[in-house]
Amino acid sequence: MIKLILKKGRDESLLRFHPWVFSGAIAQIQGSPREGDLVAVHDCEGRYLACGHYQVGSIAVRILSFSGDPQSPSFWVDAIARARAERQAIGLPSAATNCFRLVHGEGDGLPGLIIDWYDGVCVMQAHSVGMFRAKNRICEALQDVFGEELKAVYDKSSGTAPFKAGLELIDGYLFKAPGFDANELTVLENGHKFIVNWVEGQKTGFFLDQRENRALVGRYAAGRSVLNLFCYTGGFSIYALAAGASGVDSVDSSARAMALVDRNVEANGAADRHHSLCCDAIEYLGAVPEGKYDLIIVDPPAFAKHRGVLKNALRAYQRLNAAAISKVAPGGLVFTFSCSQVVDKTAFAELVFSAAAQTGRSVRILDRLCQGGDHPVSIYHPEGEYLKGLLLYVE
Repeated sequence: MIKLILKKGRDESLLRFHPWVFSGAIAQIQGSPREGDLVAVHDCEGRYLACGHYQVGSIAVRILSFSGDPQSPSFWVDAIARARAERQAIGLPSAATNCFRLVHGEGDGLPGLIIDWYDGVCVMQAHSVGMFRAKNRICEALQDVFGEELKAVYDKSSGTAPFKAGLELIDGYLFKAPGFDANELTVLENGHKFIVNWVEGQKTGFFLDQRENRALVGRYAAGRSVLNLFCYTGGFSIYALAAGASGVDSVDSSARAMALVDRNVEANGAADRHHSLCCDAIEYLGAVPEGKYDLIIVDPPAFAKHRGVLKNALRAYQRLNAAAISKVAPGGLVFTFSCSQVVDKTAFAELVFSAAAQTGRSVRILDRLCQGGDHPVSIYHPEGEYLKGLLLYVE
């Protein structure tokens, strides 16, 4: 294994089990690693610290192990088995929920790897060259761990793996059980039905990280008029309808997503109280009369995917939240979120504070929201807490 030697004093983060080595911390590389190769990281005195996947960029190594050997035959089986055991410990799957995140990158000690479970179908996304190269071993490990429970493994890394690395990024099945031939399934989340198409849908087909927050919307939606902005396939809408909302309007600019919203609403038997609006969510919110809705969900895509656009993103989030706070009915609720990793929870709370002050309305925070337990955050990698939200009460 090629050795990377760190500069003096730059080993502190690894000694605290942080899973990244930044390029500026490296004093010497003994050899010529290709992107995705396994490399061993040593301190300035030659002591072994960890090993991981080498990559080009500011994050030079994503650590896979601080003690074990990722080249051992059991490494991937053990890693997948640990991830499965954690989900079982929090009650996943269950009779009411058969879709969840099985592997969540750094949170499961596997930086650069995402695997979502949809009733026996695993949808994999590699965010690094090393994980993309390991995809067949990962698929074999999934078969080992799940046996006959596994229906298929679908690799959907074309939109996530580094495109400059010269990889053959073509999505497709790595495994299909005999007799399985489908590109979508109807899954259950807290007893609600959702149609997931992992081939044509965004990300892996569904946004599993909002499961607990969707359930919270259900707790408050009874009798309320609900607006679900950036609704994608209607997750929040389904929960609100099931909880007895007087009406739900779902808004998204994607015609494909809105078609799936309608199918999901129909599958859950609540079409009579639902309206789909395929249009720009921000423009729609701007034209809404004040007080029309008494529960508004603001769950936009990531406005900031890197720090270079952070200032513009913060301004966009502020304008959007100010509009929602100003339009919600007196005594209404606003569920507002950001999934931008570079917008931390402190910055998000501050921009929502500024938005509220801009409206002049009295606003209280009822709850602080985050991703579900199947999207764990390593205590050594706080950057993994990417989803943050607030539940606001507006007088």
